[in-house]
Amino acid sequence: MPARLLNTDPKALHQRSHMRRGLVLRVLGALAVAYALLCGYAAIFERRITFRTNPHPVTPAEFSLTEVEHQTLATADGERLVVWRRAAATGRPTILYFQGNGDTLGYRAERMRQFGAQGWGVFMLAWRGFSGSTGEPTEANAVADARLAYATLRAEGIEAGDIVIYGESLGTNIATVVALTQEARALILEAPFTSMVDAWRQFAPFLPVGLMMRDRFDTLDVIGGLRRPLLVIHGERDRMVGHHLGRRLFEAAPAPKRHVGLPEAGHTDLYAHGAIDAVRRFLDDVAAGTVQ
Repeated sequence: MPARLLNTDPKALHQRSHMRRGLVLRVLGALAVAYALLCGYAAIFERRITFRTNPHPVTPAEFSLTEVEHQTLATADGERLVVWRRAAATGRPTILYFQGNGDTLGYRAERMRQFGAQGWGVFMLAWRGFSGSTGEPTEANAVADARLAYATLRAEGIEAGDIVIYGESLGTNIATVVALTQEARALILEAPFTSMVDAWRQFAPFLPVGLMMRDRFDTLDVIGGLRRPLLVIHGERDRMVGHHLGRRLFEAAPAPKRHVGLPEAGHTDLYAHGAIDAVRRFLDDVAAGTVQ
């Protein structure tokens, strides 16, 4: 190459090197600002992301649930919680049902029908901010509201041994916390996770979620204290709460317990893939004392 095309002037080389360093620093600075903004957004809107509330009021009649009643519970702090419920047939248990973090109670109408076909009673609670329930949800008030729901059943004369505590997704942590301190026939966890921190890490492994999150829903930390039969049921194609999280939680739980993986099910369609059969067999075996 002709010498005149090569600029070996030390001053020019230094200027080019300085420009490159400046560009790199500006890019890194912009990335740092963007990362800080993303962390701030996640921290500020954590509860909106976790709960994904849907306040739209719904009634059982809209979903042709003719044997289901629409009721409300008054909380100690002045909120009103929507409840869908149906009475149990003679000798059948009542499902105390804690929903996940998506959509309204109407989204769960089909499983309400399937529970009713078994003769099971159902007491399905809508969290604050869902289905017409008032207030804003947090981990603490969700647990308090769940305990109120349990206390309501007991005050109505339903025996503890006739109550099956059931948690769906987000509700699995709350169901577990209630089952740790209240008597019940059994605990059923549908698509459970170890903790909300672990659940968030599936989608945002680059965020310091362990430092950011206020509502941690740490089921793994408490499951070892469970003293009643447990069923964990999970879709093996679940892309919202990885099947491995439910399996890890199950392994940490004491016996008696049972794990059912549904190979074709995802996160929300377990009752289209045989979940009702797994729940029925489990409750029959609990009654017979044959759950290991």
